[in-house]
Amino acid sequence: MNRPSDIHTTPTAAGEPTDNARETQPQGNCQLSIVNCQLSNDCPLSIVNSQLKRIIVAIDGHSSCGKSTMAKDLARAVGYIYVDSGAMYRAVTLYALRHGLFKDGHLDEAGLEALLPEARITFVRDKDTGLPHTLLNGGDVEETIRGLEVSSHVSPVAALPAVRAALTRMQQDMGRERGIVMDGRDIGTAVFPDAELKVFVTASAEVRARRRYDELQAKGQPAAFDDILRNVRERDYIDSHRAVAPLRQAPDALLLDNSHLTIDEQRTWLLERFKEKTKQ
Repeated sequence: MNRPSDIHTTPTAAGEPTDNARETQPQGNCQLSIVNCQLSNDCPLSIVNSQLKRIIVAIDGHSSCGKSTMAKDLARAVGYIYVDSGAMYRAVTLYALRHGLFKDGHLDEAGLEALLPEARITFVRDKDTGLPHTLLNGGDVEETIRGLEVSSHVSPVAALPAVRAALTRMQQDMGRERGIVMDGRDIGTAVFPDAELKVFVTASAEVRARRRYDELQAKGQPAAFDDILRNVRERDYIDSHRAVAPLRQAPDALLLDNSHLTIDEQRTWLLERFKEKTKQ
């Protein structure tokens, strides 16, 4: 059996669906490989002020607390690469679901580890939004991995040592040149413990469940608030108590409770912290 690090991560052309592709392909052919984070020339990023040093920004926190929104906004504003590490774990979870590896509510860990080499996770940049879409074996699964089914199964997959080891190595490769914003659960503690800017984001479980509910409703996806709140609390417990890289605030991370902040307020706060860290 191949090692977990052998998960395929080579770029896949947006117009080349594979046998496992089940979703529609996004338009455009600009791709971001999760191995080396190289962008093709037809997808230029905004130019970062040359007077600012390049750093790694690690944003951790509880589920549905707005980490990805903050990270995307900052990356777009300063011309950094954005990586949603959670999307990688969600893609592996979807892969496990599609292969029937959850039986009676329990994950077949050995089965998933054996199939990991067959899961190819890539990112393709959306030409309209400039943000990456997650592809699983060539199929665009960006919407699918955000659904409640994947959310309800991702924690045991993310807790599996083989999965964490493989994805952590990939994420570390992506940050070698710095100039990257990554959000997740253990970015500042396990993936990039030497990141120059670390932020730990939180909000009350009720606020986070309401945000998730509103997001799913806006997308026309079925959702029940009580189910989402239960899922948020369960994920908090599992993420905080797993044996490998549990969710916790790094000692040198800045704490941000955004329960009562607007998106604009948290965007301004983060940009100010970034400016402080990048001054020469």
